[in-house]
Amino acid sequence: MPRSNRPRRRPAVPRSAKAAEESREDRDDFDPERVLAGFARLESAPDGDWRVRQVTTRNAAKEYTCPGCSRTIPPGVAHLVVWADDHLFGEAAGIAERRHWHTHCWRTRTFRYR
Repeated sequence: MPRSNRPRRRPAVPRSAKAAEESREDRDDFDPERVLAGFARLESAPDGDWRVRQVTTRNAAKEYTCPGCSRTIPPGVAHLVVWADDHLFGEAAGIAERRHWHTHCWRTRTFRYR
């Protein structure tokens, strides 16, 4: 049996404009929510400066315990990741001690201390 001279793998680059258009359609649409959710914003409060990053429903894959209400945040629920920006032992220690909060719990937390 004679051998085939056709390449067995698909080419990395589409050969025609029509093929390029079809491959663009196969890709997921641009999601600005996903891009913006990766950035941590700085919030100042009476108890210090905090870095707050939003976790979207798409990226929430694990179960966490909210320190505000002590209830679980199940997978698939949008929430916030919060860490101290002005941690005594530096930025790395603040990131290591980050906590996952319900959005409502973070916004309504109290600053009353004994």
